[in-house]
Amino acid sequence: MFIDTHCHLEKEFYGDINNVIEENRKAGVYKIIVSGCSKEEIVEVLEYAHMYDDVYLTVGFHPEFSETVKDSDINWLKEIIKSNPKVVGIGEIGLDYHYDGFDKEVQKEVFEKQLKLASELNLPVVIHSRDACEDTINILKKYDLKGDIHCFSGSLETAKIYIKMGYYLGIGGVVTFKNSKLRETIKGISLNDILLETDSPYLTPAPYRGTLNSSKYIPLIAQEVANSFDVSLSVVEKNTTQNAIELFSLK
Repeated sequence: MFIDTHCHLEKEFYGDINNVIEENRKAGVYKIIVSGCSKEEIVEVLEYAHMYDDVYLTVGFHPEFSETVKDSDINWLKEIIKSNPKVVGIGEIGLDYHYDGFDKEVQKEVFEKQLKLASELNLPVVIHSRDACEDTINILKKYDLKGDIHCFSGSLETAKIYIKMGYYLGIGGVVTFKNSKLRETIKGISLNDILLETDSPYLTPAPYRGTLNSSKYIPLIAQEVANSFDVSLSVVEKNTTQNAIELFSLK
């Protein structure tokens, strides 16, 4: 059994959600952790968590929405988490300095409010960090949390810093890209430090780049990881599945 630890599941992208779930199962992906990153997304994905045993959730406000997040929204998030046992983490939350026009200080403030909530509720966090590595690390060091560095694509040095802090690295379709350095980077760490993810509908792995991504492609990502470690696909499946179960307390 494979687990997709980070994906987005919305009718806007897929239309027939039931078909997505069936395709996942045929590919050996029997658990997916869907990220709800805005109020609207969270409300939608809660429905799927109730409908399908396969679907678990992480919920939180993505940094792109930071300037609209109020304290009442954080309180709403807290109540959603407390009343829904299939919410297994807070995320994706973090910092994104990639595009112009962002307010760095507001992003940091909203990030820390959600980290404090994770501490209060004793939940793992799923971290989004784009062009903000130093600030992300410095903020995370303030909190005794565990979690997942979503869509990791940094250096081996950065990987080791996160791992030492108690975080897993989310490895997705980028590892299959022709010019990706990620294949070499992960050779310097352990399978015990890796989670598999798709970030679907984005970052579709080779050879399907340019088409809609889906959790059913997790075995393709796993095979590339297996190639990097020179182990069998089943070894990657076993290790990464166990990592996900332990981090997110999946049943």
